[in-house]
Amino acid sequence: MFGFLKKDKVIETPAVVPAHIGVIMDGNGRWAKKRMQPRVFGHKAGMDALRKVAIAASDMGVKVMTVYAFSTENWTRPDQEVKFIMNLPVEFYDKYVPELHQKNMKIQMIGETDRLPKQTFNALKKAEELTKLNTGLILNFALNYGGRAEITQALKLIAEEVSDGKISSADIDEELIGDYLFTGHLPREFRDPDLIIRTSGELRLSNFLPWQAAYSELYFTDVLWPDFDEQALKEAIAEFNRRNRRFGGV
Repeated sequence: MFGFLKKDKVIETPAVVPAHIGVIMDGNGRWAKKRMQPRVFGHKAGMDALRKVAIAASDMGVKVMTVYAFSTENWTRPDQEVKFIMNLPVEFYDKYVPELHQKNMKIQMIGETDRLPKQTFNALKKAEELTKLNTGLILNFALNYGGRAEITQALKLIAEEVSDGKISSADIDEELIGDYLFTGHLPREFRDPDLIIRTSGELRLSNFLPWQAAYSELYFTDVLWPDFDEQALKEAIAEFNRRNRRFGGV
């Protein structure tokens, strides 16, 4: 379902706030193109939007926000764009992490981090270390992340454990598989997003949390990510409140 937000409409915080929100932050390039600017200009604006939305989510009581920052397929983009994106975590750390730390947020990352440039990896690790004792919103960066690769890796690890006799094949269930996914570091009750938001009007998950999204409510909006703000987030959550989540029941 699409959500549309009138600029003059003020939306109050809905009654039920999703514990875990996933966000596919799409539309940075188109946002920049509309302003006759290079695509990297949109990525910079997207980073600023993330800071605002994370603070709004924290203030509303969201427990986890997982943001799709860079997929395993995004390496095919032009080299200069990839280099710019890979430097954003460094800039984000210097510019915004101290503020998010003061707001009690915990920063974590998921994905295949071995391919990340050293400075990108180090900036995120510093953010994790600085905020590791915080007890507020977990801001979970999916960086060099691919859902199918995540599931494949989990199955390989489980197969090794069975082969080594550490677990039995009879022990394998959905909960155990969840322990081996990248989101296994999250509290079990918060691993699966209640709501997944995708900006820019595209209607697909693009390999984002396919296992965890089995029963997520999906919200698609035409708003480009740099324009997504607190009111847009409230509208998405308001739509979430209008859904009837039956989880296969009646």
